[in-house]
Amino acid sequence: MQGLADSFWRAAAYCLHPRVIALSLLPLFISGVLVFGFMYFFWEDAIAGVRATLESWRLVESLLQWLDAWGLQSLRSALAAVVVLAGVVPVVLLLSLLLVALCMTPAIVRLVAERRFPLLEKKRGGTLLQSVAASLGATLVALVLIVLSIPLWLIPPLVMVLPPLIWGWLTYRVFGFDVLAEHASVEERRALLREHRIPMLVMGVVCGYLGAAPSLIWAFGAMAIVFAPFLVLLAIWLYTLVFAFSTAWFAHYALAALQARRAAEPVAESAILLEA
Repeated sequence: MQGLADSFWRAAAYCLHPRVIALSLLPLFISGVLVFGFMYFFWEDAIAGVRATLESWRLVESLLQWLDAWGLQSLRSALAAVVVLAGVVPVVLLLSLLLVALCMTPAIVRLVAERRFPLLEKKRGGTLLQSVAASLGATLVALVLIVLSIPLWLIPPLVMVLPPLIWGWLTYRVFGFDVLAEHASVEERRALLREHRIPMLVMGVVCGYLGAAPSLIWAFGAMAIVFAPFLVLLAIWLYTLVFAFSTAWFAHYALAALQARRAAEPVAESAILLEA
C-alpha cells in the first residue's frame, strides 16, 4: 500500500509538470479545430436533419406534442441537439484519446524514467506492434464483458461495481504492458504483472472512476447545450489529464517495482550460492 500511495502522489505532482501540461494541450488544440469546424459547417444542418427524422417517428412526435401541450416547445430543438451531441462527442473523444495514447504515454514514461530511474536498464521486452495488439485484445475482452454484464446493471449496487471493475482490469492490462514495454524483459513484465496484479487492478479501478468524472460537466442541463463546444473541449482536456495521471501512476509504480525486483536478484542469487 505504501508503494501505491507514494506513486499516486508522485503522479499527481507530475500532472503539474510543464512538459505534461504542454502534451495535454496538443489533443485539445486538434479537438478544438474539429469541434468548431463541425459547429461552423454542419451544426444547423445536423440539427435540422435530426429534428426532421425524430418528427417522422410517430412515437417521438406524440411525445413532442405532449411536451408542446405543456409549454415545453423549446425541448424540440434541445432533443435534436442532444442527439447530435451524443453522436459527435464520442467520436471526438475517441480521436482525442488515440492522440493522447500515441503522444503522451511514451513521453510520460520517458519523463518518469529520466527523472526518477535514470540508471534502470532498458531490456525492451515489448514492441509498439505488440502493445497495439495487446491493447486491442484486452479492449475486445472488456467490451464483451461489458455487453454480457449489462443485464446485471439493473441491480442497483452492481451498476456501480461491475463497469469500474471491467474498465479497471482493462486499464491494468493496457498500462501494465505499455509502461514496462521498454524497460522490462518479457519474463520480468509477466512476473511483475502476475505479482502485482491486485495493486494494479486497484489502480485501474480508481482510474476508471476518475475517468467518469469529466462526464459530470454535462449535468448542467440546457446550459450544457448552449455551451456545448466549450464543454466538449473542457471534457477532452479533463480526460487528457486523467489519462496523463493514470500513465504517470502506473509508470511510477511499475518501474519502482521493476527496480526493486532487479535489486533483489543479486541477493537471491547469493543466498542460493551459500545454500549450495
